[in-house]
Amino acid sequence: MKNKQAELIKQLSDKELYLNLVFTQIILLIVSLVLSIILFEDISSFFDLFQFKDWRILTIGGSAGAAVIFLDILMMKLLPESYHDDGGVNERIFKNLPVPMIFIVALTVGLSEEILFRGIIQTHLGLFWTSLIFALIHYRYLFNWFLFVNITVLSFFIGILFEVTDNLLVTIFTHFLIDFILGIIVKNKEGSH
Repeated sequence: MKNKQAELIKQLSDKELYLNLVFTQIILLIVSLVLSIILFEDISSFFDLFQFKDWRILTIGGSAGAAVIFLDILMMKLLPESYHDDGGVNERIFKNLPVPMIFIVALTVGLSEEILFRGIIQTHLGLFWTSLIFALIHYRYLFNWFLFVNITVLSFFIGILFEVTDNLLVTIFTHFLIDFILGIIVKNKEGSH
C-alpha cells in the first residue's frame, strides 16, 4: 500500500500535486460548511468559536507551535531519516515553493483542517474520536509507525489546546505555524534544492 502511494506521488507532476492539495482543502472546507449548517443550532454558534480579540492566539498558540517545531527538529536530528519518511510527499510539496506560497499553503491547510476537525468534529464527537479521525485522514503516515504516533499525539495536543482555550483561532495559528516553519525547513533541507 505504501509503495503504491509513493508510486502515485512520483507519477504526479508538481502542478498535479498542488492541484490535489488545493482540491483536498476545498473539499474539507465544503464538508465543514455543510456539517456546520447541519450540526450547529445557528451560524452564530459556529462563529462563536472564533475569538479574534484574544492574546492567547499568539501566546498559547505561538508557544505550542514553537514547542512542537522544537521537538520535531530535535527528533529529526536524533532519529534516523527513515522515521520521518512520508513517501516524499512533504518534500515534493515544499521543495520548489517560494516562501510566500509556503505561507499560503500552511495557512490554507491550518484553516481547513482546524475548522473541520476542531471546530466541527471535536465540538460534536469529542477529543478522542477527532484525534483518531485526524490521524487516519493523514493516510501517508499510516505506513510509518513513528509518523503515525507523531500525528496522533499532535492531534491530541492541538485538541487539548482547543478544549482549554475554546478558541479555534488558537489551534489554527498553532497548526499554521507548525506547517509554515517545517515547510521552510523541508524547502531548505540539504539536497532538496
